[in-house]
Amino acid sequence: MDLNKIHTGHALEILKTFPDASINMCITSPPYWGLRDYKTEPVKWQDGWLGELGTEPYFNAYINHLCDIFDEVKRVLKDDGTCWVNIGDTYLNKKLSLLPFRFAIEMSNRGWTVRNVIIWQKPNAAPQSAKDRFTVDFEYLFFFSKNKKYYFERQLEPIKQSTYERCKSGCGINKGANYQGLNKTNFERLQKRMLSGEISGRNTRTVWSIATHAYHGAHFAVFPPALLEIPIKAGCPENGIVLDPFIGSGTTAVAANRLNRKWIGIELNPEYTKLAEIRISQNK
Repeated sequence: MDLNKIHTGHALEILKTFPDASINMCITSPPYWGLRDYKTEPVKWQDGWLGELGTEPYFNAYINHLCDIFDEVKRVLKDDGTCWVNIGDTYLNKKLSLLPFRFAIEMSNRGWTVRNVIIWQKPNAAPQSAKDRFTVDFEYLFFFSKNKKYYFERQLEPIKQSTYERCKSGCGINKGANYQGLNKTNFERLQKRMLSGEISGRNTRTVWSIATHAYHGAHFAVFPPALLEIPIKAGCPENGIVLDPFIGSGTTAVAANRLNRKWIGIELNPEYTKLAEIRISQNK
């Protein structure tokens, strides 16, 4: 299994060549259903579909095709491995298809444990022309684990200065019996730990406001590097292996290199493989 390399071909077929329990984590953004055709040569899928992922005639076929691929991802993950999947929704006949949730439910049916639904909020989201609904400015990032016990490095975000100021003021009589869900005794215990520096950050929340990232290449969809850094740090130890079965423009490899992790990528389109390899080499 070649590390720090993009394997060109269909993810389902290439994953079958990887050994069991060899990967620490997977993070990826698969092609969305019905949005575009990457114009690659047809590949035979085990249930007879001859097109590429995302061009299936029905969304149920897309979900099954996608989850068949993640069955192989599950096999190659180590027992303490995790899987992070960014996936957006699609409108069909003016109705949301609810594909992300159909996908998550099918993943759960196939034995994955759903740990978090993370909202990727885009502060620079492109305007939309629809006049009968709101502009969608977010996508989902699902956090799955192979087993109930898994590798996870807790990630902290900075505590706001206003929180420190509230701690300094104490839990006075005017605040009543409870202070943000804590009784007076528990609040004072927390106050002491925060003001002494024992607590230096708070558990990272599940709404991440991250701007989309421009890439001057031919690939349609590009991960912003910041969206990858938290999951990679949380889900893969240093020198561990990160898998992206739909590596596209190569952002996962760039982020893994930056964070001292090894990586393996899979890309169906040979032209995108070439573009990604150039980008990766320029960002070492």
